[in-house]
Amino acid sequence: MAGAGMAGLAAAAHARARGGSVLLLEKLARPGGAMRLSSGVIWRHTRFEDFRAECPDGDPALQRLVHERLDADLQWLEELGAPVTERTTGDPRTTGWRFDPEGLTGALTRAAGAPQTLTALRRRPEDGTPVILATGGFAASRAMLALHVTPEAEHVLLRTAPGATGDGLRLGLEAGASLGPGLDQVDARLMPAAPISPGDFVPAAQLYAREAVATNAEGERFEARAWSETDVGQWAARQRHARVWLQVPRARLTDAIRERIAVAERLGAAVQRTAAGVVVECVAGVTATLGGLAVDTDARAAPGVYAAGHDAGGIATGGYASGLAAALVLGRIAAESALG
Repeated sequence: MAGAGMAGLAAAAHARARGGSVLLLEKLARPGGAMRLSSGVIWRHTRFEDFRAECPDGDPALQRLVHERLDADLQWLEELGAPVTERTTGDPRTTGWRFDPEGLTGALTRAAGAPQTLTALRRRPEDGTPVILATGGFAASRAMLALHVTPEAEHVLLRTAPGATGDGLRLGLEAGASLGPGLDQVDARLMPAAPISPGDFVPAAQLYAREAVATNAEGERFEARAWSETDVGQWAARQRHARVWLQVPRARLTDAIRERIAVAERLGAAVQRTAAGVVVECVAGVTATLGGLAVDTDARAAPGVYAAGHDAGGIATGGYASGLAAALVLGRIAAESALG
């Protein structure tokens, strides 16, 4: 298996529990990938109809798998010893649990077996051993982001694990797999235009665009409509230097928004306060790519090759859905399929 983030660890843990022999490779120095940088919330849309409406270009069969299997897979994580910190998302549109990211990574690693770290899969085994690709997509590759997503790739904040550089897509294509739709789509957040360490990726997100107006350097405006605000994040990624300014009218400055702005100010972002409200300079932060290898409902990308996590496309295409949820569900399915 290539990659020891959520998808790879879930696949390895499930395969080992089924009696499979597993070789788990991780190119970084420790397992966890982008899961370690997340808020730890693993969720699905409460109603499948909302999932389809939110992500209309995704594969309905793959989306149905996530929707129908996630609840049981969350129970499975808890049985592995992953610490649950909340059993609600706090939003009636979604349902799911919040886990402690470090504890979640630890529980999955114990069940999966320690990966061989600082070791990337360079080519498929010549003996035909099944391979599961779970390398995280290509959100950490500025070259691939420039090719597929935005000409401003050199300026975006890479809000993801540094190992996600497209290895899985390369290996899959070499094996005869095809690319699915949505390679130009990313999960992106507005972040303070300032130096940001990974520990601030979650609290620093400027998640209030629907209460504000985003403006680019040319004065063009964008009004966020998606509840996830990934629409304004994608728009910002394509603006000059990936920079935009969030203008929040004074009447809409809630305590929660003030807290987000305070974090931006602490980190050194330009924050202008006027009688009319507050303006915060932001940069697009790319969290994950939404396009990837085309897979079927067995997570198969090519004969003997399976893909999960952000290496597999076709789930959140056209909108926004939990990447951890898709990684968990497709990771376990890939393990089942690889075992035969």
